[in-house]
Amino acid sequence: MGDMPGGMRELYPFLYERHADADTVVAEVADAVREKAAEITALRRGVAHGCAPRIAACAEAMAERFAAGGRLFVFGNGGSSTDAQGLATVFLHPPAGFRVLPALSLTSDAAVVTALSNDVGFEAVFARQLAALAQPGDIAVGLSTSGGSANVGAALQVAAGRGLLTVGMAGHHGGLLAELDALDHLFVIPSASVHRIQEAQTTVYHTLWELTQLRLRAARPTCGDTR
Repeated sequence: MGDMPGGMRELYPFLYERHADADTVVAEVADAVREKAAEITALRRGVAHGCAPRIAACAEAMAERFAAGGRLFVFGNGGSSTDAQGLATVFLHPPAGFRVLPALSLTSDAAVVTALSNDVGFEAVFARQLAALAQPGDIAVGLSTSGGSANVGAALQVAAGRGLLTVGMAGHHGGLLAELDALDHLFVIPSASVHRIQEAQTTVYHTLWELTQLRLRAARPTCGDTR
């Protein structure tokens, strides 16, 4: 276990106890799993309790934009990039019975991301894409576990200037995103753990997707058409 990353030692210290027997290690792993499950369950409940009205209001605003022909642009760095792609996929490829809604992750095209990073600078990698693609009435969702991602903040400012609905998701105390006047909606996950923040953010955006679908269905019956 000596070659494991340093962060793993903090998460699973018992794996470094060379003299522990297998049964003890298995029991401690099980305890760690239960502890982490309890942490995220409590965090999700807290977010649901504190943010439910704001999540509902955001979903209503998103539904209005989609109903008027708007599109969703979503972006983030690292693990938040993966979450951005997951969020776009939820809207583009919903389960049967739900509407397909136009969405694009700004990290999905490697050629565009690398060209902008190389030719312009990584801080502009999302802002430049929004400047080229977005129209008033669209939606921009920026994800950051720290809330301090400069390129996410820059993109949300561009989005606000172009008349997009702007939504930010952050962790800790909100970081840079909490200081932006450009945001229509901000959801801050009150945790110092990157893992728990991302897990709770996933809950928030899946709830946004579901409520948006319900608002669209209530506003405009599809008469059996699930497209």
